[in-house]
Amino acid sequence: MKSLSLILKKYWLDITIAIIMIVIATFSTLFQPTLMKDVFSAILNNNHNQLKQLGIFLIFLAVLGLTAGVVNTIFAARVAQNVAYDLRDKQYRKIQNFSFSNIEKFTPGNLVVRMTNDVTQVQNLIMMFLQTIFRAPIMFFGALVFAIITIPQFWWIIAVVVSMIVIVSAYAFFRMEKFFNITQQLVDKVNGIARESLMGIRVIKSFVQEDQQINKFEETSDQLTDVNIKTGNLFSFLIPLFFLFANLAITGSIFLVGFMVTKDSTLVARIASFVNYLFQIMFAIVMAGFTITFASRGLVSIRRIDEVFKTQSDLVYQNDEPQEFDGSIEFDQVSFTYPGDLNPILKNISFDIKPREMIGIVGATGSGKSTLAQLIARIYDPTEGVVKVGGHDLRAVSETSLRQNVSLVLQKPILFSGTVADNLRQGKSNASVDEMKKAAEISQAAEFINNLPNKFESKVEERSANFSGGQKQRLSIARGVIGEPKVLILDDSTSALDAKSEKKVKDALNRELKNTTKIIISEKISSVINADRIIVLDHGKVSGIGSHQDLVKTNQVYQEIYATQKALQGEV
Repeated sequence: MKSLSLILKKYWLDITIAIIMIVIATFSTLFQPTLMKDVFSAILNNNHNQLKQLGIFLIFLAVLGLTAGVVNTIFAARVAQNVAYDLRDKQYRKIQNFSFSNIEKFTPGNLVVRMTNDVTQVQNLIMMFLQTIFRAPIMFFGALVFAIITIPQFWWIIAVVVSMIVIVSAYAFFRMEKFFNITQQLVDKVNGIARESLMGIRVIKSFVQEDQQINKFEETSDQLTDVNIKTGNLFSFLIPLFFLFANLAITGSIFLVGFMVTKDSTLVARIASFVNYLFQIMFAIVMAGFTITFASRGLVSIRRIDEVFKTQSDLVYQNDEPQEFDGSIEFDQVSFTYPGDLNPILKNISFDIKPREMIGIVGATGSGKSTLAQLIARIYDPTEGVVKVGGHDLRAVSETSLRQNVSLVLQKPILFSGTVADNLRQGKSNASVDEMKKAAEISQAAEFINNLPNKFESKVEERSANFSGGQKQRLSIARGVIGEPKVLILDDSTSALDAKSEKKVKDALNRELKNTTKIIISEKISSVINADRIIVLDHGKVSGIGSHQDLVKTNQVYQEIYATQKALQGEV
């Protein structure tokens, strides 16, 4: 709520104008029944001059109310649209600073819903607030005063109608708040299932799982439909009930006037105004009720958005000063457990890497290789112990210095829609064409980039659908090396390359990045066999460190991996 208040303060002038306009429009509406009473009196008294003056004044009030209503809508829309823009922008910026664990806690689909659907609900709430919230109380109290002044004897009719409508509205409000909470949760779920199915469409089609996915989606979609139907049923019940209350009150009023008119003939002129004010009172209550009911959905969305703003990133960078790195890496009694897990992935890891070394990391699936790489790039912080790069504890390193000096290339390459150059410049924002050419040559991406119609300005489609797996990996490697980092981590990022291309990439890395510490993570020993040293991981612990020749002789885990892979290669 605090974040929304700060944003609203930016548009105080537009909000003030919108409120003034709605006050003018409401008062013009309130005065019309009173004038109509005078019109009836003029007709009964056959006073043409007064009738003409009243007619002109009624037209003036109508034009004034219409103009004020239009201006109110314009400024209310401006505020709502600008606030929605600010909320989306602020959320997106906040999410960009989240750690992996923060994003996993919310889930990507959930965050997308908060930036889109929830922001739309808040936008609608602000629009309704500036058009209705201020109008309802003014109309209610104004119509109430005018109605009592018009026919004081019927005050009790107004009291009965107001009480009945307020009781029903309060009941509906509490029921709908519950439904709106469930609705937003189900919207999250539907979005998540749709996103997961579209991202994994190849797997679904490969295993002929279309029917299962359709059933899964329909089950959640049906739940959402049921909740929306229940909400709609409440609305369909409320509106006729409100009009029933009003019509009963009007019928009763006219019936009573029939008995009283013989004593007071002016009641004939006044009853029309009284009925109008009665309708205005009912309309104000109904309008307030619906606004509050819809506001409950908007408030749910505000709380969900506020939750994003209040969430602090698990990774905090204390230092903004640039630091010098020499490429050394040190793990000192490092352990790590993923958030929500009980068993640690890494346990008491300790080792040192010298600047410019090429280090291989091998181990079975689940041994913690990728986790170790993510700690070096500070994707996560260790649960225990200290990770140092260039002699600096990563917790005391500025984010800019870290990203400029440590580059992580993932096994699953992720490219963004745009151009090849756009993606390479993510590794170095001011990279020149010559630097891009050099990076492409190192990663062996130059051979297919040169065949593209626009070279580095060629288009990368959404999810890089116009490139093969090997091409994506080579572009990802090029993005990682273009800034010539002090530490380069290749997390099984050559898995889609053939042996010849992989060897060319390794040779180019050794030749062109002599001052870079290179960490190559792989399940294949052939990928790290020429490394200066190889770190062997087994169930989250360091089983051995040494050259290939040393480990083949002394390390049982490495011997088993090597023997298995050697046997498989022999079979091939």
